Amino acid sequence: MTILLKQIFAFLQLLNSETGTNQLAAGLSLGLLLGFSPFLSIQTVLVLLLVFFFRIQLGAAFLSAFFFKFVAYLIDPVADQLGRNFLEMSALRPIYVELYNMPLVPMTRFNNSIVMGSLVIAVILLVPAFFFFRWSILKYRDQVVNKFKQTKMWKAFAATKFYNLYCTYAKLYL
Repeated sequence: MTILLKQIFAFLQLLNSETGTNQLAAGLSLGLLLGFSPFLSIQTVLVLLLVFFFRIQLGAAFLSAFFFKFVAYLIDPVADQLGRNFLEMSALRPIYVELYNMPLVPMTRFNNSIVMGSLVIAVILLVPAFFFFRWSILKYRDQVVNKFKQTKMWKAFAATKFYNLYCTYAKLYL
């Protein structure tokens, strides 16, 4: 639980900072892929390796995955039909047979229609989601954070000793 809270606070801190726009957007969009994939599968391991290898924001990926698990549950009927259509294509049957006979590929559970449909939807939405999240983060920082920092309430709070202590603590421990 502590790790999750630490990731949430790191996400909020990065969301309100001037850096990390691409890292946050990539984390949120890879969270879409995590949310649409089964929890214990090769897809999840591959996405987590991407997150760790490219230093993508982990908290953003986990928060996004949590949200998109609910979305994936809601679109399961559509994913089932789409996955069934992909799995029943006779032109792809030799590829599926070859994939199923490989050592680790059956662990992806690609032969399940819901998993296949969710994967197709997630792959289609991955790039547009990245650009949407990046645009949203930039708009949030421009319209919300900058305007909030101009208010009298924020300026009064930023002048207190408590805020200065927090800034010192954040520099040392966060």
